[in-house]
Amino acid sequence: MRCLTERVLIIGLGLIGGSLASALRTRGICRTVVGYDRDKDELEAGLRLGVIGEAATDLLTAAAEADVIVLAVPVKAIEAVLAEILPVLRPETILTDVGSVKGNVVKSATELFGHVPERFIPGHPIAGSEKSGVAAADATLFEHHKVIITPLPQSDPDAVTLIARMWQSVGAQVLQMDVDRHDEVLAATSHLPHLLAFSLVDTLAQEQDCNDIFRYAAGGFRDFTRVAASDPTMWHDIGLANKQAILQKIDEFTSGVGRLRKAIETEDSVAMLGIFTRAKAAREHFSKILSGSAYSQNNMMIKDTTFYAQPGGQVQGTIRAPGDKSISHRSIMLGSLADGVTEITGFLEGEDSLATLQAFRDMGVVIEGPHQGAVKIYGVGMNGLRQPPGPIYVGNSGTTIRLMSGLLAGQSFDSELSGDASLSKRPMERVAKPLRLMGAQVETGENGCPPVKIKGGQALKAISYEMPMASAQVKSCVMLAGLYAEGETTVIEPAPTRDHTERMLRGFGYQVDVDGNKVSLSGGGNLKATKIDVPADISSSTFFMVAAAICPGSDITLEHVGINPTRIGVINILRAMGSHLELLNEREVGGEPVADIRIRYAPLKGIKIPEDQVPLAIDEFPALFIAAVCAQGETVLTGAEELRVKESDRIQAMVDGLKILGADIEGTPDGAIIRGSELGGGVIESHDDHRIAMAFTIASLRAKDNIEIRECANVATSFPNFVELAQQVGIRVRKEEK
Repeated sequence: MRCLTERVLIIGLGLIGGSLASALRTRGICRTVVGYDRDKDELEAGLRLGVIGEAATDLLTAAAEADVIVLAVPVKAIEAVLAEILPVLRPETILTDVGSVKGNVVKSATELFGHVPERFIPGHPIAGSEKSGVAAADATLFEHHKVIITPLPQSDPDAVTLIARMWQSVGAQVLQMDVDRHDEVLAATSHLPHLLAFSLVDTLAQEQDCNDIFRYAAGGFRDFTRVAASDPTMWHDIGLANKQAILQKIDEFTSGVGRLRKAIETEDSVAMLGIFTRAKAAREHFSKILSGSAYSQNNMMIKDTTFYAQPGGQVQGTIRAPGDKSISHRSIMLGSLADGVTEITGFLEGEDSLATLQAFRDMGVVIEGPHQGAVKIYGVGMNGLRQPPGPIYVGNSGTTIRLMSGLLAGQSFDSELSGDASLSKRPMERVAKPLRLMGAQVETGENGCPPVKIKGGQALKAISYEMPMASAQVKSCVMLAGLYAEGETTVIEPAPTRDHTERMLRGFGYQVDVDGNKVSLSGGGNLKATKIDVPADISSSTFFMVAAAICPGSDITLEHVGINPTRIGVINILRAMGSHLELLNEREVGGEPVADIRIRYAPLKGIKIPEDQVPLAIDEFPALFIAAVCAQGETVLTGAEELRVKESDRIQAMVDGLKILGADIEGTPDGAIIRGSELGGGVIESHDDHRIAMAFTIASLRAKDNIEIRECANVATSFPNFVELAQQVGIRVRKEEK
């Protein structure tokens, strides 16, 4: 690696300073690593162990010659060290530190220099160990750990870049943060836990039977109190240096413990469960962020997931697809607003549905689970939601952001909804406009996309809204706002769309009137808790239905699939194309019709897809494109312009991908013309669209060569175990995550 600079002086050869010196030397990041420590034994050990290249016995001479100086001393000692080296510092010398409190360091620099020098870049590596001293130096300590640098407005950009590159060169991920924000965050995530551990151990150690307490302590106690073995002097200094931020977090923690104490004292089970379930969900989310498997507003650490599908295979067996996503979303929303306890089985544990669940937890709803599809919701009533602590982040879920816009328009508090990069490109004015007609104050972001900001406390009035295009999400948004509106709200559809909201509202005891293409309800009512059995999602089942329909010798049964009349377009279209499809064991569960679907291979023929079936199969068209290209003759799709504003432009994504595989296809403004073709192999970009990724996976059954499908992480939003089920029934696919 090319040297970043000539001479780096590390002042303080403890664990952090020694590890940085060792890493810089090992990787050849600078010409010379000079070490200085007031403890001569430590300094000699650093030289003997090869941690440093030179040992400085005169601090001022070493500081005068250094190009970069790293202050790796305790926080309280930084001011004294700065004062000592100040007279010999050259203007071009770059200064940085490793202290865990930045406000104190900046204050010290300001008092000594009269201002913070442009080439002083405060830093803080988030890494450590209970071990200390130069003998504990570890050249790999910073690999895959974060380092926060806190440059100020006047900081020299070149100096900022060099310090960032230095840390990156030793394997760290470098983040930038404001000084005050750094100290606030570290007070909560590092300083408070350490101080609590010291306090807990100290409290228990003073009890008369402390020997038994420590003798029989389980792993949880040992894990929580492990950090109490850290250096007491260092934590004394940190406690005083970050006094205000730490005191604020101690007060917040004390308040939380007080709430828990009261809940235990009064045997308030709901309050206790609320604390425990929220904490469990937050901890699991934190773990996912660390492993890079969750979406987070501030940490877009989504794994780079690629599917590799091989040609051949047959589709055989009996499976059950995950729970219906549309019903899972709505069950959380309405269960939260109901009076009483709602119990759900078959809940889809995909990231979209979990985003909805977490949103309502953030608004004060106690929710147990999900555990193997089981969820229990302690409803707070129509007016029981509380203002969330910050913007509600919904990941990739268009259903969540659009339906919740309607619900939040009727609340007393302000709210903001945001999502990931893909969702942030999707149109939101289609829900904002009717909400404004009802009296809501709604702002959307650039080009009418997220974030969506909603002003609380608005008196909503009922409207009769004629939708310009068929959309179940828009219809549901207006209906949910209508729950809080004065008068009767009516939505008029240009074509039928899924009616899960209407059915579920009735299931919760709310009157909804349907007259042809008109849906009406009056505001001011209440919801009563109920039990919900979520059927398997027909959209997820579609991929296996089409897989069996196109692959000779295939025979598959999909159990407990929802066959809502507003969702069965895929069944009607496949039958029209000649597929051998049977509905078995038809029944009704919780107001929703379900059936087992058996489909066996039969040659398909191209058709002109009836436009009245398009809204009933709008999410299934990526898979149906694959069916069409495997059929004899020509298939024509029209009236599907809605596909261009889904998670991706699905028409263009399917046209581009199928052309790569050699298909004869052309896109049109509202659909496509698809001719039966032989498929080869190739590399497909899914554009972070889960349905595009899954559609090209099943295309491999009829392909002549391998298909590589990129950007597949979002498959987890709707079908977390897709690859595993695909492998189970005979599709030759594997996934790689980076």
